[in-house]
Amino acid sequence: MSLDFIIAAIITVVGLTTPILLAGLGELVVEKAGVLNLGVEGMMLIGAISGFGVTVMTFNPWLGVLGAAAGGALSALLFGVLVLSLNSNQVATGLALSIFGTGLSSLIGLSFVGRIAAPFGSIFPASLAKHPILQVFFGYSPLVYFALIMVPLVAWFLKSTRAGLILRAVGENDHSAHSIGYNVIGVRYAAIAFGGAMAGIGGAYFSMVITPMWAEKMTAGRGWIALALVVFAGWRTGRLLAGAYFFGILMALELYAKASGFSFLPSQFWAAMPYLMTVVALTFISSRGNVGASAPACLGKPFLP
Repeated sequence: MSLDFIIAAIITVVGLTTPILLAGLGELVVEKAGVLNLGVEGMMLIGAISGFGVTVMTFNPWLGVLGAAAGGALSALLFGVLVLSLNSNQVATGLALSIFGTGLSSLIGLSFVGRIAAPFGSIFPASLAKHPILQVFFGYSPLVYFALIMVPLVAWFLKSTRAGLILRAVGENDHSAHSIGYNVIGVRYAAIAFGGAMAGIGGAYFSMVITPMWAEKMTAGRGWIALALVVFAGWRTGRLLAGAYFFGILMALELYAKASGFSFLPSQFWAAMPYLMTVVALTFISSRGNVGASAPACLGKPFLP
C-alpha cells in the first residue's frame, strides 16, 4: 500500500465525513434542547440547493454558504412553528419536513441543472495545499475546517457557558426551567434554527464541494445517518466526531471497493454498508438498555406550560 494511496484515502474519508458531522452537530444541539427533528435530510437538501443557487448567481461560494445556512434555518423554523407554537407531533412533522425538503429542492433545482458552482479558494498557500504529503492537513475545503472547529465549540458551549446550561436544562426538565423564568419556547426556537443552519451547510457541501453541480436527492440519505449518529454518540460531541469518521470510512470503502473491482460482493452491498451499520449500531446500543439514560429527559415531548 503506497503513501499516495493512504493520503488519497484519508482525504476521501475527511471529505465524506464532513457533511454528516455538520448535520449531526446541529441535530445534537436540537435534541439537547428537548426537540426531536427528523427532518435533517430535507433541511440538508434545501441547504444544498440554496447554497448552490446563491453561488451560481453571485459567483461567491462564501455567500453560498450563508444562503445554505439561511435556507436550512428557515426550513427548520417552519418545523419549529408547527411543533412549538402549534404543538404538532414532532415525529410526523419531521418526516413531513424531509418529504417537503426533497420535493422543494427538486423543484427549485430544475433552474440550475447543468450549471457549475464557483469553487472555494484554498485558505492555505498552494505550496501547502498542493504538497504531496502536507495536503493531508492543508488541502481541504474551508467547510472541513469549519466542521472540525465547531466540534470543540459546541462542546464548550454546552458544558461551559450559561446559555448552554440553560439549553440543557430546557431539554432535561422544561417545566422546572420555565418555573425559574427561562423562555423554554425561545430557547428551543434558537436551537432548532441553529440545527437547521448546520444541516443546510452540510447539504451545501455536497452541491458546492463534493460535486459542484446540482442533482436531485444528492445527499443520498446522509441526513438519516446524521440522525442515527447522534444516538450512536450518546449525545456527546467527542463520540459524535469519532462516529462520523467511522461512517466516513464505511462510505469510502464503497468507493474504493468499486474502483478496485472487488468481485466477490456486489456493488450494492458496499453502497448499503453505511446504512446497514447504522441499523446494527443502533440495535446494539438499544440492546444494552442505557440509551434512555443518555437521552435528554424531555426529548420529543411537547411543552405545555
